[in-house]
Amino acid sequence: MTARRKITYAVLAVVFVTVAVVYFVFDPSSTRLFPKCAFLSLTGFKCPGCGSQRAIHALLHADVIGAIRYNALLVVVLPVLAFVFTSRYLRDRFPRLYSHLNSAIVSIVALIIVCLWWILRNIYNW
Repeated sequence: MTARRKITYAVLAVVFVTVAVVYFVFDPSSTRLFPKCAFLSLTGFKCPGCGSQRAIHALLHADVIGAIRYNALLVVVLPVLAFVFTSRYLRDRFPRLYSHLNSAIVSIVALIIVCLWWILRNIYNW
């Protein structure tokens, strides 16, 4: 691994930890520090990401059920995203896994899942 890549990963780790600390300390439900959803404000409908900030706060406080109530898709997708990012980091060791996870079909399936979540959460008020 090159020095530049190591520095990039170190900076990303610091940013990740900083953001996690901010979300742990401050509750997005009661703090004006966090932005509100523009789509919800304009349309009255929830976007696929609505509740994500509160879900992250809940997860950082080990409240999985609360996080699911805020945004179930996020709770399900976080381990998948961790796996995808890990495959990117290990792409030299597992090139087939990396290429499968970054294929067009996986992207299309992900888009379909997000669109279904978007529609269903507004129909059933999830």
